[in-house]
Amino acid sequence: MMKMQRGTDYIYQLIKQGEHQQQDFKFEISDARKIAKSLSAFSNTDGGRLLVGVKDNGKIAGVRSEEEIYMIEAAAKLYSKPEIHCNMHLYEIEGHQVLEVVIPKGESAPYYAKDENNHYKAYIRIKDENILATPVHLRLWQSQYAQKGVFVRYSTPEQHLLHFLSQNEKISLTQCCKQIGISRPKAIDTLAKFIHFGLIEPIYIEKKFFYRLCPPSPTL
Repeated sequence: MMKMQRGTDYIYQLIKQGEHQQQDFKFEISDARKIAKSLSAFSNTDGGRLLVGVKDNGKIAGVRSEEEIYMIEAAAKLYSKPEIHCNMHLYEIEGHQVLEVVIPKGESAPYYAKDENNHYKAYIRIKDENILATPVHLRLWQSQYAQKGVFVRYSTPEQHLLHFLSQNEKISLTQCCKQIGISRPKAIDTLAKFIHFGLIEPIYIEKKFFYRLCPPSPTL
């Protein structure tokens, strides 16, 4: 059994923060695949932690059995690709056990989670949600532009995209194909490249991803 630690104030301070981009509460662990999804999202974004044995409203219910720890280990090793390394700490809080699972930001994104159909999918964390990564995210992670030291030279479609965004608040991947007149793979590659170079940024609105020009840096 994992060594118990004392840290009542520490855990209560974490719970007080509520769920956010780097923290998620789990009342119980009953499905390793679902936990793999959370591990993928944290690893692909900014890292974070799970507090197991804590309800969504912040009430401490406690870890029910050691089996929950084994499920997390299975999620990290058997249902994640590549394997996700996380640290677990067990705390005794007023007669209940709370498990803290710390997931660092990964160095080899994308990290995938195996779903119920044995398909591997990558997720990202936005606020308190785990969101399926888009083809643009995947292309961005797989990009080798930095290593190549490419010279930025805009083609006509790329110039059209920048002009469109200078006149419009945002654009979706589908709109990019239609408005700019390029194929979907080319649109994915272009959006990923522009994100990489800090020209545009993805935004998530009403369950959909859009892309907009990055705001100008504040002047000193």
